[in-house]
Parts: sequence; structure tokens; C-alpha cells
Amino acid sequence: MVGYNVRGQVSEARSRLLATATRIFYAEGLHSVGIDRVVAEAKVTRATLYRHFKSKDELVVAYLRSVAGMERDQVEQARTAGGTAADVLRAVAGSIAAGISSAGFRGCAFLNAAAEYPDPAHPVLRTVLDHREWFLRTVTDLFAQLDERSAASAGRHFVMLRDGAMAAGCLTDATEVGETFRAGVEGLLRASAT
Repeated sequence: MVGYNVRGQVSEARSRLLATATRIFYAEGLHSVGIDRVVAEAKVTRATLYRHFKSKDELVVAYLRSVAGMERDQVEQARTAGGTAADVLRAVAGSIAAGISSAGFRGCAFLNAAAEYPDPAHPVLRTVLDHREWFLRTVTDLFAQLDERSAASAGRHFVMLRDGAMAAGCLTDATEVGETFRAGVEGLLRASAT
């Protein structure tokens, strides 16, 4: 398998390439960072990069899938912590608010990628849309545990609040944005409880 060693483990070079790409793609944008930069900062050869990723687009997709995996892990941690669906939604909102307030925050990796890759047939945008569909389905399912009738609307509102918070967090006081986002989620939870 490409990117794995003989023991079936992810190769160290692949991990280093992905970590490097993740850091600079998020900080500087996808189109503005070239393969030569990733190769130089990961301290590998171009041949090593292309052994693990057939193209820059494949590396970008791997980066987005890695970010998606981290977000899925955050949701799973919230679920396994116990509590009600409302508690899980609050924990997810808290995680998002904390991310917005973190050093180096530059918006949503998926919204940023969608802006750079608008073609609906492109694998990068398909990866973005797949993750977005998962996230919407996940929060909608959680809202359905509170009130089946309003779950679809509440899920869409949660995602829209998140999107707005991600954009505003780059432009204004991130702490205030995080608090406003959490307050908006509390409003959705109150509406779902009635």
C-alpha cells in the first residue's frame, strides 16, 4: 500500500509530508503553497512525495481528510464523555469556540478550501462537501434526540452559526465570537427543548 511500510504502518516520510502540508496549507492557503515548499520543509525528495501522493491535489485531499478526522475525533470524545445529546452539542460548540480562539486560527479549513476549489467535480471540493454532509448529519441526529420535528432546521442553523463564527473569528475578537456562537447554540437547544 502506498504510504505504508512493510508492517502496515504509515511511513514516517508520509506523516512528515502530511504534517508539513497541514501546517502551511492552513496558514497560507492551498494554491499559494507549491510542492517544492512542502518537499523542502518536510525534508524529503520530490520522488518521496510522489511515492506517497500522486499529485498536489491528492496531498490537499489527504490534508482535508486529516482535518476531518480530527473533527470526527472531537465529536466522538464528546459522545463518549456521556451526557445527553444537548451535552454533546454543547461540547462540540465548546470545541469549535476554543478552536476559534486558538493561536494561529485562520478560519475553517473546509470553507477556505471550498473558496479555492469551487469546481463541484474537483476532488478537493468533493472532500469538503463529504465532510460537511457528515457534520450536518451528525448535529441533526443529535438534535433529533431532543426534538425530531425541528431537528433538520436546528442542524442547518447550527452549521450556519458555525460557518459564521469561523468567518467572524478571523475578522473580529475571537473570544467574543466564540461566546456569541455558544449563545446561539444555547438558543437552538432551548428551542429544541420546547
